[in-house]
Amino acid sequence: MNQLKKTALLLLIITGCHVNAQDKAKKWPDLIVKSYSAWFGSEEGKKVGENVLLYQRDIGGWPKNIPMLNELTEEEKAKLVALKPIAKDCTIDNRATTQEILFVSKMYAQTKDERYKDSFLRAVNYLLSAQYPNGGWPQYFPLKKGYYTHITYNDNSMVDVLNVLKEIANETPYYSIKPSQEVIDKAKIAVSKGIECILKTQYKQNGVLTVWCAQHDEVTFAPADARAYELASLSGKESAKVVLFLMSIDNPSPEIKIAVKSAYDWFEKTKITNLKEERIYDEDGKIIGKKMYPMVDGAPIWPRFAELDTNEAIFCDRDGVKKRFITDIGEERRNGYSWYSNEPKEVLKKYKKWAKKNNLESSDSE
Repeated sequence: MNQLKKTALLLLIITGCHVNAQDKAKKWPDLIVKSYSAWFGSEEGKKVGENVLLYQRDIGGWPKNIPMLNELTEEEKAKLVALKPIAKDCTIDNRATTQEILFVSKMYAQTKDERYKDSFLRAVNYLLSAQYPNGGWPQYFPLKKGYYTHITYNDNSMVDVLNVLKEIANETPYYSIKPSQEVIDKAKIAVSKGIECILKTQYKQNGVLTVWCAQHDEVTFAPADARAYELASLSGKESAKVVLFLMSIDNPSPEIKIAVKSAYDWFEKTKITNLKEERIYDEDGKIIGKKMYPMVDGAPIWPRFAELDTNEAIFCDRDGVKKRFITDIGEERRNGYSWYSNEPKEVLKKYKKWAKKNNLESSDSE
């Protein structure tokens, strides 16, 4: 009996620690998407809402990777007020600005506090102002020198923006705030130009359309380097969300259909089913080891970076030297970066139904 009590107590402690770890690991984006509507009208929601309003710059955008859930001191609040006119760190990277747009919309739906409506409208105008004339978006706006000026598909940045503007352009009830007709019309133009940019940046490999790079030159549309270990290449990860966005468009043009079909073919051609990634985590959930194991008929994965003309996977350390295998790079980059992705599986899953709906030939949807 005593042993049973001890075992039960141990399980309770372990479970409690696990729950606490989960609470600490709760991410800001998850809170926005997964919280019940009523939470946004709660006292806790309102406290977080005050932080979100404080972090927003006057230009309408937000910096990235902000600990929105942390309680701010009066001194920290004063510093944020002083930073409001400074726009240089406003970005769409890592879901910054687009996720806050959803948050303030949900706050307004529950509180009807006009500050959230104002925040939403300024943020939408920020996205519209940040678009290049050619339809692309840079990672930072105002522009920040370096690779940040490239048209940025990396981490789904441009697609996140287009998804926001598409909801506004189509006047859906997704957001609780309806902008003026002028803003709606601007959103329609921005989405149209964004689609044109996507079509122009799709990479042709020996004359055949494939997918996209994580970054494209904002003038030439060519694939472009970013950080030293992020070389110009075909992206098995970012391209998935680009295709899913194109597939979400009603009555797609022939050009969009060709773009989707071509990307689908590339995903089918390049999927890897004979490798499995195994990750080793420490007690804090940090990856401390990563290996690839051979297997038969595994779930498909794709390289994050594939050679522009051969589709072979490439890997890099911070020295920028291209390597052929993940084991050729050091542990810091090997463990600290996602070199493979399974995101294109959503394209493969949805393609046949999409192709049938859009009257592609039956051979195209097999």
